[in-house]
Amino acid sequence: MDDRTALTAFAGLSQETRLQIVRLLVRAGPEGLPAGEIGAAIGATSSRLSFHLAHLEQARLVTSRREGRFVIYAAAYPVLSDLVAFLMRDCCDGRPEICAPSPQAETRHG
Repeated sequence: MDDRTALTAFAGLSQETRLQIVRLLVRAGPEGLPAGEIGAAIGATSSRLSFHLAHLEQARLVTSRREGRFVIYAAAYPVLSDLVAFLMRDCCDGRPEICAPSPQAETRHG
């Protein structure tokens, strides 16, 4: 991932609703969720949700597919993985033990 692509991805994540959507879709797994379920889960109106989903698609952080009358959105795991790898690429000047999750992060997310 180059700097420009990373900046686009970070811009996509730099808004609370969009970050909520991506985190929800990551938890949902590769099958994704219909737009209506996403909106209900985060309390977003359809117009607000549509705006943010379009922004996330432009940043290539989510994908969409049509199933009948539903649009299903899913996290773009390869792009998200590349984004994490981009951040960690030069991590800790060759000292990976410094990059281990903090005990607080393990408690919050584990």
